[in-house]
Amino acid sequence: MTPPVHVALSGVTKSFDTVGGGAPVHALGPIDLDLRAGEFFAVVGPSGCGKSTLFDLIAGLSTATTGSVMFEGRPIAGQVPEGVGVVFQEDSCLPWRTVRSNIELGLRHARISAEERKARVDRVLELMKLRDFATSHYPAQLSGGMRQRVCIARTLVMEPRLILLDEPFAALDQQTRLLMGEEVLRLWRVTGATVFLITHALDEAAMLADRIGVMSARPGRLLDIVETGWDRDRDSSVIEHEAFGAITARLWKLLRHETGKTAEVARVLLPA
Repeated sequence: MTPPVHVALSGVTKSFDTVGGGAPVHALGPIDLDLRAGEFFAVVGPSGCGKSTLFDLIAGLSTATTGSVMFEGRPIAGQVPEGVGVVFQEDSCLPWRTVRSNIELGLRHARISAEERKARVDRVLELMKLRDFATSHYPAQLSGGMRQRVCIARTLVMEPRLILLDEPFAALDQQTRLLMGEEVLRLWRVTGATVFLITHALDEAAMLADRIGVMSARPGRLLDIVETGWDRDRDSSVIEHEAFGAITARLWKLLRHETGKTAEVARVLLPA
């Protein structure tokens, strides 16, 4: 049985005004996309194709020029909806706060009681394997991978039903990215949340996602949606499968021409 639709985009476009009153830049769309409840969906595409614009629309950080973006049957309009958690690429840990204090920050703003706050943070510390660092470490004393765990924990503690990941591992080395990918897959299974990831890394998308949306060069449209066919209890060992190479090859075949378009535009705008 197909899971219910969790996020629905219908006829979505996004244009941006230009300096000096010129014609608006058509950045995205039209896009029609349904995210299924509990699935792991990734988006790949060439630089400048509108991945981040699409992310911002789903996160409620921007509004569509035309079309609708719905979360759990309600429109997303200009603010992050309740039940949505966002993890960005940049390390957003506050350096003067301990690991525990960083994680509980959102709960404090939400005026969650001290008892409930402690219980939630304790659960997430255990889940993210951060318990031994909770009160003894500040962000500067942690590795990049550990700091990103703190950022993910700060999102998880709010108990989101939709988790949005904006290239969260881009600053990490390849080995750490694989380990962090395994952690995210484990958390996805434990929480049952819907996960939406944007990434430049085709292998990362192929390892993590149930489905992968492939975007065109600007204005970004969905060229195809690739089903990976992995079991839900997968880990990084899927990269050893013959099917993994076939998936990444298919993604690159779809993107090669689109990436060339982006490079050609760059040559026109920035001649040698």
